[in-house]
Amino acid sequence: MDRVRKTAPCFLKICPKFCNGVFIVKIKKRYCKNNILILTVLIIAAVLSVILATGIGPVSVSPITTAKVLLSRLPLVGDMIPKTWEALSENIVLGLRLPRVLLGFVVGASLAVCGVTMQALVRNNLADPFILGVSSGASAFATLGMLFGAFSFLGVYSLSISAFLGAAATIIAVYILSRHRGRINITQLLLSGVAVAMIMDGVTSIIKLSAPNALGLHNAEFWMSGSLAGAKWAYLGIPTAVLVLCMIYLMINYRGLNLLLLGDESAGALGVNVRSLQKQLILVASLMAGATVAVSGSIGFVGLMVPHFTRLIVGGDHKKVLPVSALSGGILVVWVDVAARMLIAPEELPVGILTAVIGGPVFILMLKKNSRERK
Repeated sequence: MDRVRKTAPCFLKICPKFCNGVFIVKIKKRYCKNNILILTVLIIAAVLSVILATGIGPVSVSPITTAKVLLSRLPLVGDMIPKTWEALSENIVLGLRLPRVLLGFVVGASLAVCGVTMQALVRNNLADPFILGVSSGASAFATLGMLFGAFSFLGVYSLSISAFLGAAATIIAVYILSRHRGRINITQLLLSGVAVAMIMDGVTSIIKLSAPNALGLHNAEFWMSGSLAGAKWAYLGIPTAVLVLCMIYLMINYRGLNLLLLGDESAGALGVNVRSLQKQLILVASLMAGATVAVSGSIGFVGLMVPHFTRLIVGGDHKKVLPVSALSGGILVVWVDVAARMLIAPEELPVGILTAVIGGPVFILMLKKNSRERK
């Protein structure tokens, strides 16, 4: 109603009764169509991004060939695609690049959705997925494993498992410290997260200073800066499952997220079980952050920037913010990873560094433009 009043003040003065009926319905239908259009465009952009990014690299594969290779693996459709490509192209697309591109999309979507969740939980738009120290705990455990082989008994996936264990240990500690008389105190939650993160960062520094060799230290620093190098099909399972399950939960409870922004008392008065919802949101955000850090390291700024970008487009309703953020975050990380692979090829840059360097100025320009429009 407030939005209508801003867009049509004269009409409201002349015919308020009509506005409360037919005019409101028309306005709602228009915004609904706009949201469907935005989602459709983003879904198409996501599919095109996956196809194009999979073909880009030191050895390029044309988008048409990439699309044919991908379609040939689909049931029913695959038999109708004539095989006109070389085996090398198929190996590059399916064995090397596609798992990396898909992992980048899942990681970006998870970070964006996790950022939306944390900002609703703490009612602060400056919150990001790592505000509770998840990345610091993951980095400490992962560094210990990479430099000293502390988790080598876990086998091939020792890095991702050790990082997830570090993230889990950190969030458990933060959760215990933030409880006050059986309730979660948001201020204490944030302060506990900062304190535990500082402790874990200190532990990580001690481990790095004790590094037995320079190569191991370089690998540890590269991983902590955020990277999708070494992505495998096996890495996709857990992060994807976590993202889907958490997304379903958040979409079901989007009204609770909207009401939390009003404050605990107001949300409780409107029927929200605030204590239960807060605990569940901490669990959801921690699962997504831990699962992504375990496979990609700390890719910062995505969980902070994308939710703001989304709200500038679709407003603050979490029913719209969550899916748009997921698609936008996935597309962003996919293309930043392409830039990381190509800028100094055959070497590559950490994705986390590029997200900050590229995303920061863009985000500042968007905020400046938005503030001028409000004036």
